[in-house]
Amino acid sequence: MRCQVSDFARVPCGDPDISGAGCEALHCCFDQQCYYANEVTVHCLQDGQFMVVVSRAATFPLLDLGSVNMLESHSGGYCGPVSASPAFAVFQFPVSACGTTVKVEGDYVVYENRISSTYEVGVGALGSITRDSVFELDFQCSYYGSEVVSLVAEVNTVPPPLPVAAPGPLDVELRLASGQCGAKGEKGVEGCSDAEVYSDYYRDADYPVTKVLRDPVYVEVRILDKTDPHLVLLLEDCWATSTSSPLSLPQWSLLVDGCPYRDDRYQTSLVPVDGSSGLPFPTHYKRFIVQMFTFVDPASYVPLKEMVYIHCSTQVCHPTASDRCDQQCSGRKQRRSVPVGKRSIDEKAVVSSKAVMVTNTEPSGQSLHSAVPWSVSYGLLGGAACVLLVSSLALAISFMKQSHVQVKV
Repeated sequence: MRCQVSDFARVPCGDPDISGAGCEALHCCFDQQCYYANEVTVHCLQDGQFMVVVSRAATFPLLDLGSVNMLESHSGGYCGPVSASPAFAVFQFPVSACGTTVKVEGDYVVYENRISSTYEVGVGALGSITRDSVFELDFQCSYYGSEVVSLVAEVNTVPPPLPVAAPGPLDVELRLASGQCGAKGEKGVEGCSDAEVYSDYYRDADYPVTKVLRDPVYVEVRILDKTDPHLVLLLEDCWATSTSSPLSLPQWSLLVDGCPYRDDRYQTSLVPVDGSSGLPFPTHYKRFIVQMFTFVDPASYVPLKEMVYIHCSTQVCHPTASDRCDQQCSGRKQRRSVPVGKRSIDEKAVVSSKAVMVTNTEPSGQSLHSAVPWSVSYGLLGGAACVLLVSSLALAISFMKQSHVQVKV
């Protein structure tokens, strides 16, 4: 995967006449020519410059390279990409430019900078979310005599989720389907029927379920232990929180009065459940699909490293001659038929899912290499080493070796 780069998208790595062994020493890919792999690579060049090559495959969903930018430059000069291909953006600038910070650590002088991406945030009355990949890259060049700095890698893991409890007077269950396409055993297969997509469900041992941003989350709410074919399950509101409590903040609406929340750019999709579903009592079920997101801090818009829990307020309706308990959604208006005198407080319940979390959005390894020979000097500085600190949602990594560094997720 790391070397599967189309010919037209390849960015040359190293000198034009570099050998295959020399190419591998730079942790690049070689196929008649040397080119950068599908990852993030940082080189400290021998003339005292940073070279950062960012692949759009650094995150999933794929990174929008147009959203990637440097720290604000206080010294002037151009700090944007010096070249680009459909799959890569290349930044190259002096270690003293483009907002680089300088610090002295004993006998070492360390130059540090950051590249990050912008992302779209949906702002609601009770919380804010994003479905875009969030990319941050901290990188360093450390100089001292003819020695190379060695640093230690540290990976921060996400703490285990809180337990979920959602009791209610009505025996209703909210569960998540895995999205497996029946016997095909594949996810998101085009042409799969709704019955196939909702044929397999996560078990207790599968939680917390992990998803990447914009992945579909298949939700089903159903009445348990009822055989009356005339009962109709209604969803009033469905929303998401970052804890197991349906009353906690922040919150993000998914359904309002049984209809997709209209202020969500990626609106929830309602899945019809009728006689073709193969279920004995189709009116006892409601299904919908949510595209995965993560909450962000309402003040700083920084993505929060938290779980997502889905909740729905439900009600059972008894159809009458004048009311069929329909929930209809159309256009900008959201309306729901409300039967009169056919519901009671004992037939209402709030049900919740177990934890869903955003998994690592960087499927490919991140790498960092020093391209400066030990005998080369730059000003008062000698050999160079680089360190890459990557943070993408729940991951913060710093790693370096003597000749090159490769950070693996």
